[in-house]
Amino acid sequence: MSPAPAQAPLSPPLKDAQGRTMTYLRLSVTDRCNFRCTYCSPASWGGKKDLLSPEEFERIVSVFAAMGIRRVRLTGGEPLIRPDILEVARRIAAVPGIGHVAITTNASHLARLAGPLREAGVSQLNISLDTLSEATFRRISKQGDLASVLAGIDAAAAAGYASLKLNVVVMRGVNDDEVPQLIAHAHARGMTPRFIELMPFGQGTPVPTAELVEKLRAGGLPLVEDEGPQGLAAGPARYWRAPGGLVGFISPLTQNFCGGCNRVRVASNGDLRSCLGGRAQAPLHALIRGGATDEELALAIRQALGDKPEGHRFTEPGAAAALLPMMGIGG
Repeated sequence: MSPAPAQAPLSPPLKDAQGRTMTYLRLSVTDRCNFRCTYCSPASWGGKKDLLSPEEFERIVSVFAAMGIRRVRLTGGEPLIRPDILEVARRIAAVPGIGHVAITTNASHLARLAGPLREAGVSQLNISLDTLSEATFRRISKQGDLASVLAGIDAAAAAGYASLKLNVVVMRGVNDDEVPQLIAHAHARGMTPRFIELMPFGQGTPVPTAELVEKLRAGGLPLVEDEGPQGLAAGPARYWRAPGGLVGFISPLTQNFCGGCNRVRVASNGDLRSCLGGRAQAPLHALIRGGATDEELALAIRQALGDKPEGHRFTEPGAAAALLPMMGIGG
């Protein structure tokens, strides 16, 4: 029997070392931010100097799309501080094979950009809001303006997006007592709130999801586990139903979701990172600027994913010391 022919580099599926199929690209367009939250961006982080251009982002996404990537999320840093973010979004949304473009943002520029981003082809916004309190906002981020964030959220709610999610990183003794108010704020605007266990990239103490769910129930919120089409295919969140809508919980520490990982991450300078919880990378930017063909880029991508670990290992002793800051990875 003759051996099976080798897979063409640019043909789907795109699999990692564990046999998981990659369909989702998280693409950081900048590692700079106008907020510098304590759990994400340490004061010592200076940022990368050599960011990719819109044309280079489009080239990378085109190669990934040929290999089976169908969803792209633009992240940061804060992606909306790029003056060319609308061009980046338009180019990526127009790549053949890409059916879904999303952006994760702190909403500080959404009052101006919510409508234009939707017109550029963005179908989903994930908005970070950790508190409704000005004092707590200043505790988490000494920069930025809470009023501009709240105005941006309202602009997004009025812009007609197919999906809006409100992401909250829950920190013990900081904002864990605000969870009911944040749920109400999101549901009143047609958004799905999602509460994220703090990961070991910066300061703060996490609150386990199970504890948070029980606290909400004890406080009178009737949460019921959702039996609908949520789950790994929709991302790492697990959803519960409340009177106002869905409530999501993302639990990287206590309910590891690595077994269903379908994500590849590319940093703002073109470094491919096979896993959020590590430093291994492949310099796609150097290959592009060195004249690499699409096939050569695809081979480098497959080789990097061949080193992707089974899980993130966040809970292992000393893990935090081996991690880059969250804003240096792209979330």
